[in-house]
Amino acid sequence: MNIHEYQGKELLRQYGVAVPNGKVAFSVEEAVSAAKDLGSSVSVVKAQIHAGGRGKAGGVKVAKNLEEVRTYADEILGKVLVTHQTGPEGKEVKRLLVEEGCDIKNEYYIGLVLDRATSSVVMMASEEGGTEIEEVAEATPEKIFKEIIDPAVGLQGFQARRLAFNINIPKELVGQAVKFMLGLYKVFKEKDCSIAEINPLVTTGDGKVMALDAKMNFDSNALYRQKDVLAYRDLEEEDVKEIEASKYDLSYISLDGNIGCMVNGAGLAMATMDIIKHYSGDPANFLDVGGGATAEKVTEAFKIILSDSNVKGIFVNIFGGIMKCDIIAEGVIAATKEVGLEIPLVVRLEGTNVELGKKILKDSGLNITAADSMADGAQKIVALVK
Repeated sequence: MNIHEYQGKELLRQYGVAVPNGKVAFSVEEAVSAAKDLGSSVSVVKAQIHAGGRGKAGGVKVAKNLEEVRTYADEILGKVLVTHQTGPEGKEVKRLLVEEGCDIKNEYYIGLVLDRATSSVVMMASEEGGTEIEEVAEATPEKIFKEIIDPAVGLQGFQARRLAFNINIPKELVGQAVKFMLGLYKVFKEKDCSIAEINPLVTTGDGKVMALDAKMNFDSNALYRQKDVLAYRDLEEEDVKEIEASKYDLSYISLDGNIGCMVNGAGLAMATMDIIKHYSGDPANFLDVGGGATAEKVTEAFKIILSDSNVKGIFVNIFGGIMKCDIIAEGVIAATKEVGLEIPLVVRLEGTNVELGKKILKDSGLNITAADSMADGAQKIVALVK
């Protein structure tokens, strides 16, 4: 789950991590009022969407007076920002962060991510702040420094100091930088983050170290114990189909293709998308109905897939381990009848009660194309759609 920059800064502030003063605004008048309350000679008006690259897209403006705040707020609110993370459709700006300006001396990058290779959290740092870390990694990888954090003891002071010295934080500010990193790690760990990225971390003319931006993602599997984080969820920033899927405990991600996929198991779902691409098709979604799929879940999965107007065919690829193939077959038939399916449907079943499942599909009298294997199913749905 993603949250907005201002929400991430609220969390950081709770853990003693320094951030500029700022207020959220949902209208032009609120933005002007926020700037007036902050009383800063310079204000920054920042679009709040779940995507990076806002500055390059015109979503961050520096205002030198209240009239400029009004002008920029009016310009940005309601604007559709197109960045490298939004895709060509962009995202509409519905809220702003109005923040006090600060005297930036230097910009740095600090990030925490999960590293599957080491089964540990890794803190990365670079003195090339303010630019995309991917660009830094490609052009000057030697400027990215990493510390692997032992999960048993957490980030240690000496590791934070080493990072601070490696990225050339001024010596007199190393203590502040260390406190900043330790606080950031504590947020990451205690709030079940999957990413915590500060870009840029800045040092200021008056000798402060603070987060000028904050990007935080959270493990959705841990939200049951993070009620305060869940309260930050902005449904307007999420795909309607993905929201509906979450109500039925379905893992759904919308894609750009025209072949709807319904699969049980994340690994099999990924393999299904790969094999559709292999046979020159384009998957319209990732959809994992889970190991305990019921007829109701299968029906809802069909409805969600069909709510995408781009979908021209559906491939159901089920391995019945925990879930029996005959139950899946009954669910597919019930869903097909309920939604009045009119586009091609290919079903591949394998596993427990597979023969019974295939017989149920065959005897249904519905226009369902059976597949003997995953490759056979992928070839058939691609051909039918084309």
